[in-house]
Amino acid sequence: MASDTLMIAGAQIAPVWLDRSATVAKIAAWVHRAADAGATLVAFGEALAPGYPYWIEFTDGARFNDPVQKALHARYLEQAVQIEAGHLDPVCAAAKARDVTVIVGVIERPSDRGGHSVFASLVYIDATGAVRNVHRKLMPTYEERLSWSPGDGHGLRTFPLGDFTVGALNCWENWMPLARAALYGMGEDLHVAIWPGSVRNTEHITRTIAREGRSYVLSVGGVLTKGDIQDAMPHAALLRERLPAVMGDGGTCVAGPDGEWVVEPVRGGEQLVTATIEHRRVREERQNFDAAGHYARPDVLHLVVNRERQTTVRLSP
Repeated sequence: MASDTLMIAGAQIAPVWLDRSATVAKIAAWVHRAADAGATLVAFGEALAPGYPYWIEFTDGARFNDPVQKALHARYLEQAVQIEAGHLDPVCAAAKARDVTVIVGVIERPSDRGGHSVFASLVYIDATGAVRNVHRKLMPTYEERLSWSPGDGHGLRTFPLGDFTVGALNCWENWMPLARAALYGMGEDLHVAIWPGSVRNTEHITRTIAREGRSYVLSVGGVLTKGDIQDAMPHAALLRERLPAVMGDGGTCVAGPDGEWVVEPVRGGEQLVTATIEHRRVREERQNFDAAGHYARPDVLHLVVNRERQTTVRLSP
């Protein structure tokens, strides 16, 4: 049956760093490129629009009230994505025009949290161009906490795509056993993991999730080099002095439901990584292990997920 087979793609690209409009236009162009290659689903890296805050690690990011950090953070907020303002409309239009499902990582500045804090959000856009889900990263990692706010469980959801059920997580969320278990329990058999870009992150956890979940796993990383620092960025000279030559080296890859590589991690350079996957292989591997099915013991171990969107103010009509 036709829906048993799916072509998936990981768009391993760099942002136009801290330029939301230009990055969104670039993402939309790569949606068309993925469609031209025959993909039904295309995923992009974490925080791609307007980019990952690499400067924090290399410019004394924890220094309190530092004017450099304040200037960079102000620019970050200015260029962050407000979905409700239509900032992702070009990507939605491309998805609809080409009948392609899109998963993309953005830095979201949502009005429902006051509009002045940002979240690392994973956005699921279906093939009609509708934003179906916005998952805010549950826990920013290490220095990310100096920039990003913790998210909530509202976006822990899965969606049907052909014979597959798709779920996705941001970066180190993929190491959180209960976050993974939540998606397994919702029938996930195609897992998408998005990353800012690093082979060291994707080379182990991708196969671990695939083997544990008996699912296909698509990990997508971005790329970024010192050459991507634009003159218009605050403290551009300082960034060129302090940041390494390569900040994001990709690592996009695909593992099968037996935990073996379909596509090994791809290091460096912008490229479209594609794979054709078969749902039959999921059914075969679930014969001896199904984490949320015949191998589960809900009478002994039971997970409760709070999917309420968190807010500080609830206004009556």
